[in-house]
Amino acid sequence: MNLILMGLPGAGKGTQAEKINRKYNIPHISTGDMFRLAIKEGTDLGMKAKEYMDQGDLVPDEVTIGIVKERLSKADCVNGFLLDGFPRTIAQAEALQQLLTDLNRSIDYVLHVDVPEEKLVERLTGRRICPTCGTTYHVVYNPPKQEGVCDNDGSKLIQRDDDQPETVKKRLSVNIEQTQPLLDFYQDKGYLLKVDGDRDIEVVFQDIQTILEK
Repeated sequence: MNLILMGLPGAGKGTQAEKINRKYNIPHISTGDMFRLAIKEGTDLGMKAKEYMDQGDLVPDEVTIGIVKERLSKADCVNGFLLDGFPRTIAQAEALQQLLTDLNRSIDYVLHVDVPEEKLVERLTGRRICPTCGTTYHVVYNPPKQEGVCDNDGSKLIQRDDDQPETVKKRLSVNIEQTQPLLDFYQDKGYLLKVDGDRDIEVVFQDIQTILEK
């Protein structure tokens, strides 16, 4: 089963990826993980990627695609994979199609965990963090026992700058703009399946299971 998982920040994509990984025993592969593994193994492409990353530059598509190919060729991907955070552009999506054709494989599904933008803003702006121990809370979904105070050490909880409403809205707007062309691309190919992510985590996963086990 070869899957791509898509969803905006706050949609719960990471949680669902972990559940898919455990249930179906296919590796959850994020772009960052791929880069770190290639660098750790000292592959030529890994070293090239490191050069760009060390300079704060974006890794070019041809290097990224090469690293993806190396990763998908590994033994643990024989029975499938779950790509998360890749592709990010139409050019990368087209290159992935070609890469999979070369490997005599294809995408089965592109799962889009869909949550209304206003709910994402609520999820992302509600996060609070203890500056002392690093424990994360949420004012709605995981509140501390005493409002604004860490359960562990009594420190006053803080809201990070990137969780402020205006910052969150801007980040979501940029993500929506980047993601929509990819969703359209996979919709046209017949791979895209939308999952309503605005529900309990287990209910969302049951929906995903139903889709995958058809």
